[in-house]
Formats: sequence, C-alpha cells, structure tokens
Amino acid sequence: MASFSSRVKEELSRQLNSARHCQIAEIAAIISLCGRIQIDENDRFGIKISTENVAVARKYFTLLKKTFNISTDIVIRHNVYLKRNRTYGVVVSRDEDAKKVLLATKLLNDQGEVGENLSIVKNLVIQNPCCRRAFLRGAFLATGSVSDPERFYHFEIVCATEEKAKQLQSIISTFHLEARIVARKKYFVVYIKEGSQIVDILNVMEAPLALMELENIRILKEMRGSVNRQVNCETANINKTVSAALKQMEDITRIKETIGFDSLPENLQEIARARLERPEATLKELGESLNPPVGKSGVNHRLRKLSTLAETLMEKGEVSEQ
Repeated sequence: MASFSSRVKEELSRQLNSARHCQIAEIAAIISLCGRIQIDENDRFGIKISTENVAVARKYFTLLKKTFNISTDIVIRHNVYLKRNRTYGVVVSRDEDAKKVLLATKLLNDQGEVGENLSIVKNLVIQNPCCRRAFLRGAFLATGSVSDPERFYHFEIVCATEEKAKQLQSIISTFHLEARIVARKKYFVVYIKEGSQIVDILNVMEAPLALMELENIRILKEMRGSVNRQVNCETANINKTVSAALKQMEDITRIKETIGFDSLPENLQEIARARLERPEATLKELGESLNPPVGKSGVNHRLRKLSTLAETLMEKGEVSEQ
C-alpha cells in the first residue's frame, strides 16, 4: 500500500485549479523547488524538473500543457547503483517556450535575468490567497512529505536556501498556521508537527480526502488516549483503595493484639470488626453495613481515629522496648 505522503501527492496531483494565475503560481513553486534552468552557449533557455514521484511529473506536464499549451519531453532514468525508484525528468527544451514559462512565473525578469537560486521572494504570482494555496500545493508536490499519522505527526517541505524556507514560512503564516525552520545537512526544512495544523494545511492545499483520513486517525488516537487515561486513573484509584484497606487492616490488627477491642468506644469497635470481616469493601459499603448506617465521611473519620491509636500504640511499644 502506498504511503500516506504518496497518497496526499496523488490527490494533489489531480487537483487542477481552473484559474490561470493559480496554475502559474503552482508551476512557479515546482520550478523553484525542484527545477533547473539550462542555458546553452547560444543563450537559449531550457527548463528541467526532476522528481521520483510519477504523480508530480504528471501534474507538471499537465500544468504546462493546460496553461501554456507547451509540449514537454519526459525523461525516465533508473539509478542502477542505488537501486532506487525511477527519476522522472520533465523538460521544456524550446527556448521560446522556456522563456514564456519563466516570464509568466516571474522567475525571469524583463532583462532576461534569472533570479538567484530561482528565488520566489517578493514574487508577484503569490499575491492572491488562492495563488498562495496553489503555490503551497506545488511546493509540497516538489519537495514535501508528511509522516504516517498512525505513527506521529510531521509535515515538511525541503528548501535549498534559507531565503526560500523563510518565504514559505511567511506564506504559510498568512493562513494562520505556524511553521518552523530547521537546517538539515545543506538544506532548510519548513515543518509543522501539530496534528490539527497539518489538517489545516491539507485543507489549504485542497486535499479533502487526505484531510478526512488524517482527521479520522486523530479522533481514534485521541479516543484511545482518553480510554487509556481513564483506565490508568481507575487503576490508580483501585490501587489507592487497596493500599488504604491493607493499612487499616494492619492498624486494627495491632489494636486487637495489644489492647483489644473491649477498650475501644462502641462506634470504633463496630467499624474495626466490620473492616476485618470485609477487607475488600469500599468506605461506602462499610458504612451501609453498620446499624444504623453511617456515611462515607463518618466511616473515614472512625478509621482515621483507629489509625492514630495504632500509631500511638506502636510508638509506646518502641519506647518500652528501649
């Protein structure tokens, strides 16, 4: 079965915005994060994006065809040494086509200069909220991943420069989401670890199926956590009750073996005998067994008196032994 991350990318690859400006924003993100501009000796431009995910290659191919009516070449390579997945290259080889795309995505200025590192900082294609959604979708398709939510929550997009990472962080913040940046080897990773915020960013990128799957898993995990907490709490209460009952039994036995029950007031005799007869009973059950019945606080008060007496007897015993 495909990973959760692959399923998210598969869903996003089929999400095609009808607005041309949003399509351009998504193309800009893909080129900026996993693209390369090629310029030959005659200053002719070409664009190539590389990905190991066929869904991303298909999306890029479709976007270019739909937005610019450009036909692209698909190059498939196998990494023989690493025995890893295929790498898919989508190539715009014609100079006029490449320039058309780069000018539209504002990755090439009017003087024909490419922004350093394909910078998307202050890029005009992401002014509208709908375009920012498309841009984040493209960025995630290009270099993003999300962990299996059954195990833990982690969403990330890998950037080649800190500048790009900060730009992505800023775009994400416009949707009231808090992403952090961490340096990893030579890259900068924009990440989110909060489950509810990952749900929100899936909503921003328009992946409703993945969103529902993640929400269902979150609900189940929270229910399991709640049940576990309840069981732990009940277990702790049972242990506490059992420990208290054992202590009461020890105290009552000490009194019986030293001064005997006859020296006790009648109400304390009654509760002492009831506890010895019913070691497993709760305070409420003990109180109900008395005649007349006594409330829980009354039973607790009598047992505390017996405990204090037992401690006094023990101290006296230690003194006399010395």
